[in-house]
Amino acid sequence: MAAERGVRRLLSTSSFWLYCLLLLGRRAPGAAAARSGSSPQSPGASIRTFTPFYFLVEPVDTLSVRGSSVILNCSAYSEPSPKIEWKKDGTFLNLVSDDRRQLLPDGSLFISNVVHSKHNKPDEGYYQCVATVESLGTIVSRTAKLTVAGLPRFTSQPEPSSVYAGNNAILNCEVNADLVPFVRWEQNRQPLLLDDRVIKLPSGMLVISNATEGDGGLYRCIVESGGPPKYSDEVELKVLPDPEVTSDLVFLKQPSPLVRVIGQDVVLPCVASGLPTPTIKWMKNEEVLDTESSERLVLLAGGSLEISDVTEDDAGTYFCIADNGNETIEAQAEFTVQAQPEFLKQPTNIYAHESMDIVFECEVTGKPTPTVKWVKNGDMVIPSDYFKIVKEHNLQVLGLVKSDEGFYQCIAENDVGNAQAGAQLIILEHDVAIPTLPPTSLTSATTDHLAPATTGPLPSAPRDVVASLVSTRFIKLTWRTPASDPHGDNLTYSVFYTKEGIARERVENTSRPGEMQVTIQNLMPATVYIFRVMAQNKHGSGESSAPLRVETQPEVQLPGPAPNLRAYAASPTSITVTWETPVSGNGEIQNYKLYYMEKGTDKEQDVDVSSLSYTINGLKKYTEYSFRVVAYNKHGPGVSTPDVAVRTLSDVPSAAPQNLSLEVRNSKSIMIHWQPPAPATQNGQITGYKIRYRKASRKSDVTETLVSGTQLSQLIEGLDRGTEYNFRVAALTINGTGPATDWLSAETFESDLDETRVPEVPSSLHVRPLVTSIVVSWTPPENQNIVVRGYAIGYGIGSPHAQTIKVDYKQRYYTIENLDPSSHYVITLKAFNNVGEGIPLYESAVTRPHTVPDPTPMMPPVGVQASILSHDTIRITWADNSLPKHQKITDSRYYTVRWKTNIPANTKYKNANATTLSYLVTGLKPNTLYEFSVMVTKGRRSSTWSMTAHGTTFELVPTSPPKDVTVVSKEGKPKTIIVNWQPPSEANGKITGYIIYYSTDVNAEIHDWVIEPVVGNRLTHQIQELTLDTPYYFKIQARNSKGMGPMSEAVQFRTPKASGSGGKGSRLPDLGSDYKPPMSGSNSPHGSPTSPLDSNMLLVIIVSVGVITIVVVVIIAVFCTRRTTSHQKKKRAACKSVNGSHKYKGNSKDVKPPDLWIHHERLELKPIDKSPDPNPIMTDTPIPRNSQDITPVDNSMDSNIHQRRNSYRGHESEDSMSTLAGRRGMRPKMMMPFDSQPPQQSVRNTPSTDTMPASSSQTCCTDHQDPEGATSSSYLASSQEEDSGQSLPTAHVRPSHPLKSFAVPAIPPPGPPTYDPALPSTPLLSQQALNHHIHSVKTASIGTLGRSRPPMPVVVPSAPEVQETTRMLEDSESSYEPDELTKEMAHLEGLMKDLNAITTA
Repeated sequence: MAAERGVRRLLSTSSFWLYCLLLLGRRAPGAAAARSGSSPQSPGASIRTFTPFYFLVEPVDTLSVRGSSVILNCSAYSEPSPKIEWKKDGTFLNLVSDDRRQLLPDGSLFISNVVHSKHNKPDEGYYQCVATVESLGTIVSRTAKLTVAGLPRFTSQPEPSSVYAGNNAILNCEVNADLVPFVRWEQNRQPLLLDDRVIKLPSGMLVISNATEGDGGLYRCIVESGGPPKYSDEVELKVLPDPEVTSDLVFLKQPSPLVRVIGQDVVLPCVASGLPTPTIKWMKNEEVLDTESSERLVLLAGGSLEISDVTEDDAGTYFCIADNGNETIEAQAEFTVQAQPEFLKQPTNIYAHESMDIVFECEVTGKPTPTVKWVKNGDMVIPSDYFKIVKEHNLQVLGLVKSDEGFYQCIAENDVGNAQAGAQLIILEHDVAIPTLPPTSLTSATTDHLAPATTGPLPSAPRDVVASLVSTRFIKLTWRTPASDPHGDNLTYSVFYTKEGIARERVENTSRPGEMQVTIQNLMPATVYIFRVMAQNKHGSGESSAPLRVETQPEVQLPGPAPNLRAYAASPTSITVTWETPVSGNGEIQNYKLYYMEKGTDKEQDVDVSSLSYTINGLKKYTEYSFRVVAYNKHGPGVSTPDVAVRTLSDVPSAAPQNLSLEVRNSKSIMIHWQPPAPATQNGQITGYKIRYRKASRKSDVTETLVSGTQLSQLIEGLDRGTEYNFRVAALTINGTGPATDWLSAETFESDLDETRVPEVPSSLHVRPLVTSIVVSWTPPENQNIVVRGYAIGYGIGSPHAQTIKVDYKQRYYTIENLDPSSHYVITLKAFNNVGEGIPLYESAVTRPHTVPDPTPMMPPVGVQASILSHDTIRITWADNSLPKHQKITDSRYYTVRWKTNIPANTKYKNANATTLSYLVTGLKPNTLYEFSVMVTKGRRSSTWSMTAHGTTFELVPTSPPKDVTVVSKEGKPKTIIVNWQPPSEANGKITGYIIYYSTDVNAEIHDWVIEPVVGNRLTHQIQELTLDTPYYFKIQARNSKGMGPMSEAVQFRTPKASGSGGKGSRLPDLGSDYKPPMSGSNSPHGSPTSPLDSNMLLVIIVSVGVITIVVVVIIAVFCTRRTTSHQKKKRAACKSVNGSHKYKGNSKDVKPPDLWIHHERLELKPIDKSPDPNPIMTDTPIPRNSQDITPVDNSMDSNIHQRRNSYRGHESEDSMSTLAGRRGMRPKMMMPFDSQPPQQSVRNTPSTDTMPASSSQTCCTDHQDPEGATSSSYLASSQEEDSGQSLPTAHVRPSHPLKSFAVPAIPPPGPPTYDPALPSTPLLSQQALNHHIHSVKTASIGTLGRSRPPMPVVVPSAPEVQETTRMLEDSESSYEPDELTKEMAHLEGLMKDLNAITTA
């Protein structure tokens, strides 16, 4: 043993060194490059090489006996030498304190004095050798089973027997399977010598063939398993002389099913006895085995078959055939071959970087199919989110970390044995490139383009990393190029991501250079992930972006499958189904849906069930059905159960047998033939048929006979000659007898006719041709003494042998159908009986020609019109010129309407039939152009399609929200964000605007969210002055002419943190209403430097202006009163039309005001039609803003811009952005006009910035004011699906004179606007307290949109007196600079000249 182990170790060592030499030779170029310092990675980086670490010898399965010694061999190779330990049943053995088990120098385990008893088996079990190298890793060997033979125990003992000389005998001795090798036999207390005639089978049985007198004696078997030997009963075998008579052939031992492993030997036992002495031969799968010429197949004594070195091809069914010349007997057994696990592909060593994904491949074979498990450094790899078993056997490691280094082993195991193969994983630093390896070791997600690195600048961090799409299982990330490389065409990107709180990071690379988006798949729902993006150029990886925290959407929690689904037949037409509540209901189960389907069909039916059982009635009898159950909770349907199949109970047949026929055989017998009832009417397994027959003259005397269910004919004999009989047949099931057929009659022959020869020729044959058929008639043969069983009719074009039809002997005519017109057919007629066919009779005929004229087409319908009824319905009407004038349809004609839309281009036509002159087409798409045409059909005649009519369905409110809503911050302006979106997929019309809702509380009521309207179909919008470092939630809804669509899901965005104070975005401190500006040239709240001299000078100017204003008012009043009545009516009509339209745009060019406009804030005449259009490029909202949005404390605001902004319907320039954070700490209020209610019911005062356009449109309309006209720049149409109480918060003014609408507005006070929630409204111009501070304007806040308002008072403004004007201008005197005053004087001179020209005219 020791010498053999030494030779094995020497061979293993030599093969190892040969492998090392080959390995060195293969890697020599790389090694030389490393030594020369020319490694392309980095100057100082060296690649660690893989360390050879493997087992030279592994333990094998061992059988031992109690008290003996056992060695389990194990030896491993590594540099440095590994430490060897042993595991038993998965637990490490403590060999230091064990006096019976010790570790040998080569690593083998030595067990002395094996202990084994019934209740104490410390040494039996599974052993595994574990080799460890510090700082390198651990590997484990295959598992070896140590079996200790149990105590000797006989399961069967030999029995006394006798055998005839020359015959075969057997003696049983069956013991435990592990004790069979320790069994031996004694004859007359002497060891029995075995030879070719006397053998011991592997089971321990003794076989004696060709017995002689010397074989007689006393036999016993002995088991020697280490302890004292155990003896069986001693029995006598008698050898009798040959009796010279035959005896029955019997098997003494038959083959039994066996299982063996490839490479083992097997004996298939087979021993037979009988006189004469039998011979044995073997067959495998019906093929005789040649045991004489085969080297692996040997026929043992008695006939047993031995197969040595078993292969997989030896598996099969073996037959042992015993033959002694008088009789043959055979026995069979199945032989199964198993195979230990073998590796088709072993894991290979892998280099990788951190955060990469790798796959260790392992492909195994074996029989039974092996199971595979993975071990890392000796510890079992438990599958998790980052360690996964893919493709059944491969190990995938996701997001590598440094601790993943080590040795990985693939362990394959089946019932026969186990095997292991391993590989090493080395994780390199990021600046070390990965050497070339087989591509199968890396997944596609981590295949790097590893070009040699060069020195140079690395890219900076990618900018604006956002999650543009967040789902339950995937997230789409987008970003912009780094600032260091704005073009970024040659940059590749790596996205690193991990679960929050998990240190293991994974990486996903972009697919091509320059791509700036990636979709991360296979994420978990409702889980927070951290993302960062890094750019790479040819010099290496750059900076990482800031971590982005994104949470995937939660997955709808649906119920699991209902357990214990059972179904049983309650009756032939009903089945009861029961189940239990799902284990994972994910909430309350609302109801169940039971689906069932008849087997063989594809139509599944369902029924709603609220309980845990249901009985389905009305099923087909004896029919198999499948059932499944789906549970429903508030989220919807859950997981379906697997199908359960059950068959309804059987019943008596519901129909009679088919095709009953009678054949008179002779004068005494009639043969009955039939077919089973239709399968759907059998209602069970047909167990038999009941035949009843009677004489036609004696209907009460009925005879009954039964036949089996497989029999479909019966000969009834013993009948009277020349007598008519009635027959009927009924089918039977185990449930009873079904309905019988109708009585069928046949008459026996008067005398037995001759059937020893074929019938003679029929006496006549006549044919009558038609267009597609020929009627054939005939008369029977003249010789009536020969039996005629029937007639055979043959026919064909030019030849009678193309088709043959057989008819009953009683039939005298037949119609041949489905023939071709105008064709020459040849027809034969032959009589036949059981002997054969007689002589044929020939005839020919030509079918008639087909003369039916082709139908002429009808006239197509005319005047096709499409009348649009709704968003999905169009009525099509037409006229039919082929009808009488009254257009009444009296015949069976019908019309076919077809329609289609050209979007998309390949749309197919849809058709419908109508019997009237109109058709209602439903189910159309909203706002879609369709084309229609009609055709008429009458009988076989049809018209062509009519000319097409077109119709476009009405619009419908959008039925889907805007898509792909994203929020990004504006570069350089942290308080400003940009909202982007895509139109809804189901817009159902032209999108006329969007509304953006945003709030810092996602759970707030929707009327508490702030609203940002967007006009037109723009897909981007800016919102500024948001609070820094604050999460905002955004929703968007689209609008068309029919109203608002659904809102999108809330999108979260956190504004950036503050980078400093006092910058561009910071606000000035609140100055207060009592603030007095310093006198030394500092700015006032409005930014105008003043002095007492300027104030006095301005006062004189303003007094002069007031006087001039009064004069101008009087002159214009006189001028206007001279207008003719017709002229005034025209102006009223024009003004009314203007006020009733253009609710959205509100541009001044759409309004036709008087030729001159007196602008009180500038005190100048300004033609409206010459004013510049407002700039709509970056207009965030067309809704009029209040003074808070104008920013009155902004020192840099120019008053010219301020006045111009007040002159037009709230349009703002590009820099005017809406704000969420209100000035002075107030909550911002936004004016949101609704025109669903007449404006008189809800009135708000508006400042001069908003009221002037409304007033301008009303100056000429004093008597016929349109209520719609008061609505300034209404955004939402009156058809909006909002509460009708939401009305426009603007003033509705009816001045009595055209000039009374010219009010001098108050300049906003220098103090901050204050908000008094107790006041519902403020008059448009407070004349009672002009010297007090004017209250700030209130507009419709988001918080009040959902609540109706009471009617508010209206104060109609009138022109103030000169003193009031002076007083108001004094309050705002600081608003003008000296150079502006000079310009104002020039303007006044020009005004006076214009007024003179007017008065002269």
